[in-house]
Amino acid sequence: MKIVIINYGAGNIQSIKFAIQRLGYEAVLSHNPEEIRAADKVIFPGVGEASSAMRKLRASGLDILVPQLKQPVLGICLGMQLMCSHTEEGDTEGLGIFDVDVVRFSNQVKVPQIGWNQIESLNSPLFEGVDEKEYIYLVHSYYAPVTKNTVAQSTYGVTYATALQKDNFYGTQFHPEKSSATGSKILKNFLDI
Repeated sequence: MKIVIINYGAGNIQSIKFAIQRLGYEAVLSHNPEEIRAADKVIFPGVGEASSAMRKLRASGLDILVPQLKQPVLGICLGMQLMCSHTEEGDTEGLGIFDVDVVRFSNQVKVPQIGWNQIESLNSPLFEGVDEKEYIYLVHSYYAPVTKNTVAQSTYGVTYATALQKDNFYGTQFHPEKSSATGSKILKNFLDI
């Protein structure tokens, strides 16, 4: 199986690569469109600020490529947010894969949310064998509200989408590569899709 982690300069990609190695697979880091297109599975990471990450995607033409991919694609953290229509962070237009606008947590809660939270309302092959209320690891100041594409949710002042799915596209607000055994199971489920 050929696994490509998109390397566009906005991701904590080594920890994802190591998490995949722990599962017994190798992943390639690449920004080459042909290599990404030829992959069996694509992981679209993201750490940092949305508008600068989108600028990097546009500069390499990956903003056009990613929404056209036909194989399973997993967006992680900012990667998932960039797959949405728009984010308030930097007033940034996203890739429009998920029809939802990402918004900032209110001042009623400590921002960013950093640490462990429970996921529930699990409804995707990503969560095969994962129990309701399992803990996952998050670091974020912005969130996607619950919509028809929501396949897992958490509560932090408000109930929001911690995972999205539409066709061959999957997204997790949490970091599966940092979410212990539960995260490993979710990554393995993605690779098994």
